[in-house]
Amino acid sequence: MATIDAQEISTARLILVPLRVEHADEMADVLADPDLHEFIGGSPDDRQALRARYRRITAGSPDPAVSWCNWVLRLREESGQEESGREEGRLAGTVQATVGPADDGSGLLVAEIAWVVGTPWQGRGIAVEAARGLVGWLTAQPAVRGVIAHVHPDHRASAAVATAAGLAPTDEWQDGEVKWQRVLGR
Repeated sequence: MATIDAQEISTARLILVPLRVEHADEMADVLADPDLHEFIGGSPDDRQALRARYRRITAGSPDPAVSWCNWVLRLREESGQEESGREEGRLAGTVQATVGPADDGSGLLVAEIAWVVGTPWQGRGIAVEAARGLVGWLTAQPAVRGVIAHVHPDHRASAAVATAAGLAPTDEWQDGEVKWQRVLGR
């Protein structure tokens, strides 16, 4: 079974950077708004909990047939130099793809994707750009034959992101969310 490793992905305004534990401190601030959990449940992680979660994620899936690919979204236009002395832009969110075997036994892979953009950066098309960049990258992976996402039926913004990334809603539901999919033609 082919494994897939996250690689840097560039879009017009973003650099999708493979997740590292060191991103946790900045991401704790990005993800601190409790409203981000309205549709997914839970509450924001503090820095320590997020570092622990990122350690687990970056260690990889315990199932060798499944690849966990995770990125942080780095904004190109916001250098952050004045505030932090860094040359690279601020982090604004995350995208992820869990890539594993398709249910049909074909040996081909399907990627389940998700995205989160911090509240200050919402409404600017960042989630759409990140999701499109991610789906484009997945399309270039020869073994990946499909992309799916699960979207809460009341989350119009996420439905718009899924649509913009080329996914379409199905009649299938999982844990109260609609399954969206895109079959990648080869």
